[in-house]
Amino acid sequence: MDSSAAAADRYTYSPRLRWQPEVEEYFAAAYGRDRFARISEALAHPSCYSCIRVNTLKSSTDAVMQKLINLVDQNGICGGINCLEIGQQKGGDKTHEGISLVHKCPYPGLDNVIFVQGSGPHVLDYESQPEQSVKEVIVSRKCAESVLRGAQVYVPGVLACSAHVEKGDKVAVSVAVEKPADDSGWTVGITRGTVLQGVQSDVHYEERKGLYIGQGITAMSRSGIFRVLHGVAVEMTERVYRLPSFNDVLEGEIFLQNLPSVVAANVLDPQQGERILDMCAAPGGKTTAIAILMRDKGEIVALDRSHNKVMDILKLAAEMDLNCIKAYKLDALKSVRKINEAGNVGITDNCTGATVTLGEDSDNCTGSSTKVNAEFTKAGEDSSTTSVVQTDDQKPDAKRYVSKALLRKNLRQMRNGPGRNNCSGGRVENSKGFLPNSFDRVLLDAPCSALGLRPRLFAGEVRT
Repeated sequence: MDSSAAAADRYTYSPRLRWQPEVEEYFAAAYGRDRFARISEALAHPSCYSCIRVNTLKSSTDAVMQKLINLVDQNGICGGINCLEIGQQKGGDKTHEGISLVHKCPYPGLDNVIFVQGSGPHVLDYESQPEQSVKEVIVSRKCAESVLRGAQVYVPGVLACSAHVEKGDKVAVSVAVEKPADDSGWTVGITRGTVLQGVQSDVHYEERKGLYIGQGITAMSRSGIFRVLHGVAVEMTERVYRLPSFNDVLEGEIFLQNLPSVVAANVLDPQQGERILDMCAAPGGKTTAIAILMRDKGEIVALDRSHNKVMDILKLAAEMDLNCIKAYKLDALKSVRKINEAGNVGITDNCTGATVTLGEDSDNCTGSSTKVNAEFTKAGEDSSTTSVVQTDDQKPDAKRYVSKALLRKNLRQMRNGPGRNNCSGGRVENSKGFLPNSFDRVLLDAPCSALGLRPRLFAGEVRT
């Protein structure tokens, strides 16, 4: 095999999905080996369309479609959404490779859904200078799955990089997929920061064969990639799958969401003025879909046991200008309170209206607020305590005192962002659960294997 044929065979995207042996046998028996092999191959590739849900409280489906088309008219084909031209699906229009069709969802009851068609897989030319190896970047599996869906390569996702890579260099991007380890587990086998030699003697050379997802231009040097914590490392210019990226596009007006998730909110059929419970709500896609169906009239209680995920729900609700969503940190398994746990029948200790400015968990009750006396808030004051006035319906004269050191700590946390525990810095409210019959409707999208989520480059964690 000559060098050009060998390169063509190497720089391809032909992943093989790995399963636990017992899981593979289970599915092979259920579907037949040939059919399961086709299913397994399809799972390793992304869908060729994106599903967009329109925030109909801020815009309309027709208006959003026109805005997407205008973006291309103003910026040109390379300035459009992920370098894809957009055209409306009309009778007689000619389509060709590189054109992404935008059209309304054909299914009844989903008038607020738009499909954007992508294309792929494409065969790319990973060219290099004569007698020079291709400069490469290896990314993590989760990073690669996002790139295949239209994202850029961000710094945390980069595992390894060729030597002497500078800002503006063209690099081939491949993915490191878990492989069996000696302890019967799975491992990537690459230490972050590894230098790629680009020759056959490279220890990871054969592992990258058939796992190239595209190429792009580095946004920083090799040293910068492994020195900073955030930012775009590689701006993808050519992709095996050309799918639109909607990052910072029509923010607040659209939300990228899988169609089954959109359908789940519609099946719930929420009505204006109702009280809805969304268990396991993060990142908030279905929560905001329910709020829009209710026209932001009523109350939606969204739960998640992760602090940062609750923050994500609140951030998304604010981005979409939704006011009926209240998010709490609570394990859904502990969401039901017994009547004898409440101080009085029909009264719970849930915090549904507290404004928290201190670094303590919220234990205030409905309607309470906390404020700091302005005369004591200057950092240069000699006083060791700060007067904090807490207004309460039942104890209007109640006060509590908090040290200025605690206030300064909270201000530093808000400025500096995540700490060692990866906490986002904002405060979220805890809940002790809810009494029976507290809600009109309940949505539970429980954690599952997510086997149908595409693309999936590794399935070793799935067990029978």
